[in-house]
Amino acid sequence: MDAIQWLTDTELGAILSTVLVSMVPVLELRGGIPWGVAHGLPHLTAFLAAVVGNMIPLPFIVVYIRRIFKWMRRHLPQLDHLVDRLEARAHLKGRKVTKYKYLGLMIFVAIPLPGTGGWTGALIAAFLDMRLKKALPSIFGGVLIAGFLITGLTYGFTSIF
Repeated sequence: MDAIQWLTDTELGAILSTVLVSMVPVLELRGGIPWGVAHGLPHLTAFLAAVVGNMIPLPFIVVYIRRIFKWMRRHLPQLDHLVDRLEARAHLKGRKVTKYKYLGLMIFVAIPLPGTGGWTGALIAAFLDMRLKKALPSIFGGVLIAGFLITGLTYGFTSIF
C-alpha cells in the first residue's frame, strides 16, 4: 500500500489528511470537515481532526507573523506586494474586530465565509497587538463555532444525498 492509498483507504490516514487539509489557509476546517466525511470519517471524528488541524498553525501566526513579514521584506523584496496585501487585509478586517476586542475576534473567526477564519483571525490578533494568552481562546471559540456550523451543513448535505 503506497502513501496516497494509505491516506485515502485507512481511518488513520483519513484523520491525518483531514488534519493536514485543515491546516491550509483558505481551506481550514471549512474544507477539512467535508474532506474527512467524504473519506469515510464519522462527522464527530472529522470535526475533531479539523479543529486540531486548524488550530496547529494559529499560535505561531499570532506570535511570529510580524517578524516573518519583516524578514520577508528584508530578504525577499520581490514578495513585498504579497506582504502589503496581507497586512492591508489584516488591518481592514481588524477594524471590524477592534470595537468588540476578543468577542469580536471570536465572532469574526466563527463566520464560515471566505476571508474569515482562524488564519485571518490570527493575523488580526497579531496586528492589533493582542496577547496570545487572550487572543487564542477567542480564536479557538470561533473555530469551534465554525466547526459546528460546517459539521451541521455537511451532515445536512450528506443526509440529503
